[in-house]
Amino acid sequence: MSTLINNTAQATAKSVSFKNDMLCVNLLDGREINVPLTWFPKLSQATTEQLNNWRFIGRGLGIHWEDLDEDISIEGLLK
Repeated sequence: MSTLINNTAQATAKSVSFKNDMLCVNLLDGREINVPLTWFPKLSQATTEQLNNWRFIGRGLGIHWEDLDEDISIEGLLK
């Protein structure tokens, strides 16, 4: 019997950065997610200071921007 493993359930962020209008998230398992900031209107219109004022939530299962009232789940980025 084979088992399908859901990799998104265990996906945990290690770091967050911004490059060329992209949100870049490095995961603990070595993967890197790069998505355009335009996917997130609040982020795309934020200042550099606001973008860099983030924190992990759920021990790396999501990212929160207090100044922008924005939350993004790692699982959502992988879908």
